[in-house]
Amino acid sequence: MRRSIRMADDNSIFIGGKPFMNYITGVVMQFTTRGTSEVVIKARGKFISRAVDVAEVTRRRFLEDQVFVKEIKIGSEGFKNNEGRDVTVSNIEITLAKKA
Repeated sequence: MRRSIRMADDNSIFIGGKPFMNYITGVVMQFTTRGTSEVVIKARGKFISRAVDVAEVTRRRFLEDQVFVKEIKIGSEGFKNNEGRDVTVSNIEITLAKKA
């Protein structure tokens, strides 16, 4: 069974443990096939650095001179883990937008 990249209706791509190029392909497809003007790359915890890499490789190599970093939001969220302990995890949202 083939699993796809998790995308929301609001043009978001959630970064996780899949191969790096899958996420870049997802971002490029959002801009080219779906014709969206903005894509939000979201990640939590240890996947934050991968989200930054996806945004930079997409912007510098695959859609060079076509998209730019519009906004970066950082934060943290708390929840209870499987053991019932309170855990705080950092998150990031990187918004890429098409150049006019």
